[in-house]
Amino acid sequence: MTTESNAAWGPAARVAGLGTSVFTEMTELARSTGAVNLGQGVPELASPRELLEDAAAAVLAGVNQYPPAHGTPALREAVAAHQLRRYGLEYDPRDEVLVTTGATEALAGALLGLCDPGDEVVVFDPCYDAYAAGAHFAGAKLVPVPLVTEGDAFVLDADALRAAVTPRTRVLLLNDPHNPTGKVFTAGELAAVAEVCVEHGLTVVTDEVYEHLVLDEGVAHRTIAALPGMRERTLTISSAGKTFGVTGWKVGWVCGPAHLVAAVAGVKQFLTYTSGAPFQDALARALGGVEEWAAELRRMLGRHRDLLSEGLARAGLRPYRADAGYFLQADIRAWGHGDGVRFCRELPLRAGVVAIPTSAFFVRPGAPSHLVRFSFCKREESVREAVERLEQGRPGPGQAAGGHG
Repeated sequence: MTTESNAAWGPAARVAGLGTSVFTEMTELARSTGAVNLGQGVPELASPRELLEDAAAAVLAGVNQYPPAHGTPALREAVAAHQLRRYGLEYDPRDEVLVTTGATEALAGALLGLCDPGDEVVVFDPCYDAYAAGAHFAGAKLVPVPLVTEGDAFVLDADALRAAVTPRTRVLLLNDPHNPTGKVFTAGELAAVAEVCVEHGLTVVTDEVYEHLVLDEGVAHRTIAALPGMRERTLTISSAGKTFGVTGWKVGWVCGPAHLVAAVAGVKQFLTYTSGAPFQDALARALGGVEEWAAELRRMLGRHRDLLSEGLARAGLRPYRADAGYFLQADIRAWGHGDGVRFCRELPLRAGVVAIPTSAFFVRPGAPSHLVRFSFCKREESVREAVERLEQGRPGPGQAAGGHG
């Protein structure tokens, strides 16, 4: 084969245009400028000491080879026990629980395993950016249903959801608690979603990685799988990374009826096959006591969220309510800006802080560009320093925020 022929080769069409993500760009900006990084959801908070010691002991004991393809029995049993204890849902750990390489692999496996080319996947917009990529790789069309703002909250538009469903709709992809908004779907909203799914025979993939991180009294996370008629049509995805502050371990799981879990497992076996051997049994033990651990973590995250929210308000960046998770949204227009991408590229130089433009999470064209996501899963001193810098960087009366020099 000639050199000219080889030179003509390029990436497949399915990866064309993916490029470098805004997360990579902003992380590099933080590194190069010394800015406080409130962009990515990489926690700076402590993990349970016993969990870390258990994992280290497993490594030293030689637990470093392939675990079973579906995950260690101990972790699958712990996940099943967790779902029963927390939500009253019974799953057989033998064929209704699958351990994955983080929630991202579980999501990709679900979309590849459930969708054929031309199928449609309904998602609430804005959404985690891996959803669009997973649907694209499966040849499916992602159909966004906007979450609308009311006051300082994001809410479901049930009429828009109904209008989005067509005969090609195969899957509804739900993220609750929601990234990037921090929204927790109410009981009424979940009931409306479930009604649509039952009426149209949709399969639900629900991403619940922030399930233990609901920050306010009076707000509760409920899994849609527990609603009438939903268990048999729902794949529930969660992971250890956010709850225990071990995002680099990449251990997640899927629960659901055996035939849906088998669809994910069929894909997974040719992606990673399996992973995380020294972590799985350590996480199984930690999951049994997760409620006690998460209670203190929620108190800490709640303080950091309030500190950030109040600081953003003082800096003139209007914050939206975040009931759960690691992130909150802010409206940047008071700084004379309507372009979140430009704002975030300038912010490290202007104020020494990194954030993420929410436009990176929107699927629909013409979506709002004036929102920016800030992370508060950082040490308190990092959040305080970021707030101080933002207040100092606030434009003065009549001063535009477009650039510095």
